[in-house]
Amino acid sequence: MRIATVGDNCIDYYANLKTGYPGGNPVNVAVYLKRLGVESSYVGFVGNDEYGKILTNALSEKGVDISHVSVKEGSTAVTQVELVDGERVFGDYDEGIMADFDLTEEDIKFLSGHDLIVSGIWGKIHGRLPELKRLGNVIAFDFATKLDDPIKEEAIPYVDYAFFAAEVETDDLLQFMVREKAKGPKIVIVTLGENGSIAYDGRFHRFGIVPCEVRDSMGAGDSYIAGFLKAIMEGYPIQKAMEQGAKNSSVTLAYVGAW
Repeated sequence: MRIATVGDNCIDYYANLKTGYPGGNPVNVAVYLKRLGVESSYVGFVGNDEYGKILTNALSEKGVDISHVSVKEGSTAVTQVELVDGERVFGDYDEGIMADFDLTEEDIKFLSGHDLIVSGIWGKIHGRLPELKRLGNVIAFDFATKLDDPIKEEAIPYVDYAFFAAEVETDDLLQFMVREKAKGPKIVIVTLGENGSIAYDGRFHRFGIVPCEVRDSMGAGDSYIAGFLKAIMEGYPIQKAMEQGAKNSSVTLAYVGAW
């Protein structure tokens, strides 16, 4: 099994720790998949600065295929983060050269050689999803907390596994999941932090959390996505995939930084 992730990357800079960690949803998912034993690739832009070197070197050391990471003149994206009682608080975001990210035809051919393509709402490839879908690709997409973002309406008809994030289960949230499932996805999944997760494939499935000591919540949702997708692609039922997502999250929650 080979899974490709594509889109945004950044350095998560913790000002209070005076330390930066490589991150970004697709980057994190690629690393977490590799941690689970899945061959993974990452496609995106980095700048020709020190942060770009740090990010590509870190991915390479983790065993992620970076053959389609392009180094561009300019700065690598940076997100300012503060850690407050184990919870990440995001500050300013400098998109850097990722502001101009797009896929080449060679990138699309490369992505299509994988069993699954994973991206998200900040990945800048939502306009490319119709083409990727026409080529027969299976697509997972993380919409995060952006339940009403215009990108969601544009992207979701071409998505097989649609991930969202919220805080608590409500009737409105369940109705939202039903509506989104009707637009095309096979499964709609909502992670609820310490309240577990819900999945809908025509009926609702629920799973709690795997208890652990929380040091930093950065990357917990991305870890869930990686664990869930690995299990689903291996043919496991939804309930088992949710369990695997929660287990993978518990590993990430136990240390500082996404990975």
